[in-house]
Amino acid sequence: MRRYGKHTDEDDIRSRPNRKGNRPRTHIRPKHEDAAEGMVLTVDRGRLTCLVDGRTVLAMKARELGRKAAVVGDRVAIVGDLSGKKDTLARIVRIEERASVLRRTADDDDPFERVVVANADQLAIVTALADPEPRPRLIDRCLVAAFDGGLEPLLVMTKSDLAPPDKLLELYGALDIPYVVTSREAIEAGEGLQPVFEQLDGKITAFVGHSGVGKTTLVNALVPEERRRLTGHVNAVTGRGRHTTTSALALPLSDHGGWVVDTPGVRSFGLAHVDPSRVINAFPDLVPGTENCPRACSHDEPECALDAWVAEGHADPARLYSLRRLLATRERKEGD
Repeated sequence: MRRYGKHTDEDDIRSRPNRKGNRPRTHIRPKHEDAAEGMVLTVDRGRLTCLVDGRTVLAMKARELGRKAAVVGDRVAIVGDLSGKKDTLARIVRIEERASVLRRTADDDDPFERVVVANADQLAIVTALADPEPRPRLIDRCLVAAFDGGLEPLLVMTKSDLAPPDKLLELYGALDIPYVVTSREAIEAGEGLQPVFEQLDGKITAFVGHSGVGKTTLVNALVPEERRRLTGHVNAVTGRGRHTTTSALALPLSDHGGWVVDTPGVRSFGLAHVDPSRVINAFPDLVPGTENCPRACSHDEPECALDAWVAEGHADPARLYSLRRLLATRERKEGD
């Protein structure tokens, strides 16, 4: 009878091949210290287009990353074929820590948050002054998402040839938020864009806005001609735009240092991921009025000091109404 101990003779052991034909699993993962640094430009059905040393490289996510997904703006480590040639595919093995993140949910009762853009410096909230009409409630929601995600807000008003910006500036002028005003004729002629370039120069800016506000048209005027995207039109009956941008895409600015990220048009901007106690941070014009609020004030109760403070003329009542609409929505979600 043959006995086997710790030190067996290999000649006495018959090695059986793995029927699945793959290598045995191991918990030891390579460190990929020689991986190249890249930036995700867009994501399309599991394939990620990345910028690596000035070349665009098509890549896929490595299996060891699990469910962790890379989004536009992510700084990633890439290995494999980095030539960028046709029919080549690299592999993303690491997603670096994010400096900022823009999140949204489909609605306030949607438990699934979606990361739209990572590592952006500022959020350009694009709104048309007419056709379609401005939506201050959507602007407020975008401001909440910007402050919560670590992005600086920038208000971009388009179609000033159809309506003046005075009313919107009166509502948001006290917030000390930088803004620019553009017109359709100026954009089409390529004129009057210098103030926009000055706000975007050297920064990564995510553009977000309601469908039909001219967001993609403005982005096309800012980027090289060969990188421009298709645009749609506004329905004359409903006043809504048609979604022509279906995925986020990072584009370099023309003759300027910086990037713009064109995102799909939104008709709602859910804030299910935002803690209600942080919503007030998106209303800096109201923050001073909370100093006399009782402890743990929800800012939506009879004892709230904001009512008297706004009544004294320190802030626009519409801003307090918008704050309480957001808080009421968040409270309903918490109670579900």
